[in-house]
Amino acid sequence: MHRYPRNMTGYGPNTPDPQWPGGAKIAVQIVLNYEEGGENNILHGDPASEAFLSEITGAQPWAGQRHWNMESIYEYGSRAGFWRIHDLLKDTPITVYGVADALARAPQQVKAMKDAGWEIASHGLKWVEHKDMSDAEERDQIEQAIRLHTQIVGTPPRGWYTGRCSMNTERLVAETGQFAYVADSYADDLPYWTRYRDRDQLVVPYTMDCNDMRFAIQAGYTNGDQFEAALKDAFDVLYAEGQAGRPKMMSIGLHCRLIGRPSRFAAFKRALDHIAGHENVWFATRLQIADHWAKQHPPMRFDRPSSMSKAAFVDAFGGIFEHSPWIAERAHDLELGPMHDDACGVHSVLARVFRSATEQERLGVLNAHPDLAGKLAAAGRLTAESTAEQAGAGLDMLTDEERAMFTDFNARYTQKFGFPFIIAVKDNTKETIKAAFVRRIDNDRATEFAEACKQVERIAELRLEDKLAC
Repeated sequence: MHRYPRNMTGYGPNTPDPQWPGGAKIAVQIVLNYEEGGENNILHGDPASEAFLSEITGAQPWAGQRHWNMESIYEYGSRAGFWRIHDLLKDTPITVYGVADALARAPQQVKAMKDAGWEIASHGLKWVEHKDMSDAEERDQIEQAIRLHTQIVGTPPRGWYTGRCSMNTERLVAETGQFAYVADSYADDLPYWTRYRDRDQLVVPYTMDCNDMRFAIQAGYTNGDQFEAALKDAFDVLYAEGQAGRPKMMSIGLHCRLIGRPSRFAAFKRALDHIAGHENVWFATRLQIADHWAKQHPPMRFDRPSSMSKAAFVDAFGGIFEHSPWIAERAHDLELGPMHDDACGVHSVLARVFRSATEQERLGVLNAHPDLAGKLAAAGRLTAESTAEQAGAGLDMLTDEERAMFTDFNARYTQKFGFPFIIAVKDNTKETIKAAFVRRIDNDRATEFAEACKQVERIAELRLEDKLAC
């Protein structure tokens, strides 16, 4: 049994309506990353200097040494950049990702954040890599971050974003049970729920594209105009989707030492003016978005096909292909994951097994299907699914003349092809079924075998859509 942990489907083509407050067409969420004073530094007990997200191209960590230039670049963010950003956004609901060690070294800045009513979420204990930490070490870092954050801010954080995270970060944060949301994801334009053991955790995705960190990487922005254009374009696309009835969330990521530089700040201000010039825009903190989402779209609990035992899977889906539970048995052995937890996903693996079966096996599936309005139907011996399907097309209310006609149809078809006439009756009426018979009776066997298999797959698809959400 192979299980794939990543969810490659998400909401698919049918994104939920977030029902943003006031009928807003978009939720705009600005994040200010406060990392200055929490970065790698031997003063902080780290083995080397910082080398990430600065003005120094190609910076490398200096083992056992302080890096004067790197330190002063980070200091610019706390000494000057923060206040420039604060002056602009002090009346706007934003979220601060605060590194606990950095907040501990920023009493005036923390007071200003609180006075502005900003949400202060946790950005971890230190602004360091977590990818090589053991579960125990990272869990301890999370606990220390929560404790220090609470001491500094006065209240525990309800949002979490590590950034330089490990494959275990989201799970470990969720296991604390303390957070309204986790943001260590870039997977969607809307919040979504994930589950760890018996705990549902809301994820409010963040962004790497509408993020001033791209000023500090080689494949990023070289001047403010590029950042401005990216923000405006992203907003315009998402706003138009909202006007079309599919509202989304736009995240904007800022850093005090990057966007706080005057050479870039003006571009951000112009983009912000563009956004603010539109109606029905909800500026919100991430916590406001998380609380709203949890109220409007609480987690839905159901038996996920990818998590079922083989016995449960076969019990649930063994009858989707008529009297052919072996298809579900083989499908359960395939690589299943969260993208197979709806009708579309289950159908894809069942159909895959059916298509890869031998011709004799597929013929057995065809022959497991009953005649339309035939003797089994008259005797009440159809499966519940077949009974409902035939009734939906009116095949349970035939006149004597119509019944005789279908009996003749079935006999001629079966004699020619060696399997019963199969059609997805839920897609049809009595008249279109008659027309299909007239059209298909002249096919050669290979063509009709392929058509019958196609109809079997369609019947399975319709049955799954009745059983599961797609």
